[in-house]
Amino acid sequence: MSKQIGVLRLGVTVGAAVAFVVTWSSGFLVPAIAVVDVSPLTLLVWRFVPLAVILIVIVVSSGASRGVTRADVRRQSLIGLFAQFGYCTAVYAAIASGVATGTTALIDAVQPLIVAVLVGPLLGLKVRGAQWAGLVVGAGGVLLVVRSQLDDSVAHPAAYLWPALAMGCLIVGTFLQRRSEPRTGTLVTLTIHVTVTAVALVPVAAVFGALVPPASVSFWLATGFAAAFPTLAAYGLYWWLLRRVGITALNALLFLIAPTTALAGALLLGEPLTIVTLLGFALCGAGVAAVLVSEARAGSEARAGRERGAPALSEDRRARVER
Repeated sequence: MSKQIGVLRLGVTVGAAVAFVVTWSSGFLVPAIAVVDVSPLTLLVWRFVPLAVILIVIVVSSGASRGVTRADVRRQSLIGLFAQFGYCTAVYAAIASGVATGTTALIDAVQPLIVAVLVGPLLGLKVRGAQWAGLVVGAGGVLLVVRSQLDDSVAHPAAYLWPALAMGCLIVGTFLQRRSEPRTGTLVTLTIHVTVTAVALVPVAAVFGALVPPASVSFWLATGFAAAFPTLAAYGLYWWLLRRVGITALNALLFLIAPTTALAGALLLGEPLTIVTLLGFALCGAGVAAVLVSEARAGSEARAGRERGAPALSEDRRARVER
């Protein structure tokens, strides 16, 4: 019975990981398609404001907000300002500046390596040798994907600062969430993040004259899609997987974002897809596999220890197991 439960849990985690990669990647395509005739700020405002209202109504009416303290709201508001407002604004600005969708996903090429360096001093966790190897291979794959698109880029060199800013915001938000002891469930967490992002976006869009939405069916379809998938689904899975698999394994999944985005950009937007790009895809997959296999082995070691009567290790403490 325990083996069946373990297989079921593994299946749920794998399914959640696949859904996370697909929905997070879709967030890079929405602004590339929708900001042709509209300001990215307008799209962002109407992606978050209606969703914030809907989530607040759901949380209040369902009673999910019971027990949430002001300290919880302040903590999650700060995380939301980095992880959603800062991240999404910078991504949209990058794509609106002409940076290719796959190149914008350079965010996800560097972030896992930075996180691996920081988990030791900030969280007291250890990244094993096999995980480091997988992270390096995965980063190399993403860089190949990005490099294959640079020659056809029309963006000004300064535009590439936007992906770097987005990466920094998501890293800060992730570490703040991981260092805290979240007392709010995923629904309440998302509601706070979405609401604080909407509140921050409205005055900014008003200053730049980007508050009024166009009378376009395609615009509202794009905002509805962005609210449902890159926001609700992707961010919900991001925070859920952070608790489920730990910070190193979650960030390894980010290596799959750039290849998925580049492939979708080639199919939907006609962006370049070369042999170098495909080689990058293969390296990304190999890197992610190496990290996840190492994490699975650590989990097996932890279960074996429990069967022998040793103290149980949490998912994060498994990262301290020596290679």
